[in-house]
Amino acid sequence: MTPHPYQDIPPSQLDTLGPEVRRIDVRELDEYTGPLGHLPGAELVPLGTLEAASASWPREQPLLLICRSGNRSAKAAQTLARGGFQHLYNLAGGMLAVRETLTPQG
Repeated sequence: MTPHPYQDIPPSQLDTLGPEVRRIDVRELDEYTGPLGHLPGAELVPLGTLEAASASWPREQPLLLICRSGNRSAKAAQTLARGGFQHLYNLAGGMLAVRETLTPQG
């Protein structure tokens, strides 16, 4: 079995990613602006447009892929890895996990 072409990052480790890591949110616009919100600095690139949008991106730039639950962003990471990107991170659990991490448990 081949290892993932990306690294899963839990929300608790987001602060360990430096400013050079580009944050790419692969959800749709209504989700990006919806109740779960989005990460500061995240760029909206819906999954359906990702291949075309990423064609001109530098392959060596590290990318963090974000979605609602971590499934679409994992698919996005695999797509980008096939396209030659080498430094890929997947937000494990997606924005749902970020929300859980940030919401105080009462």
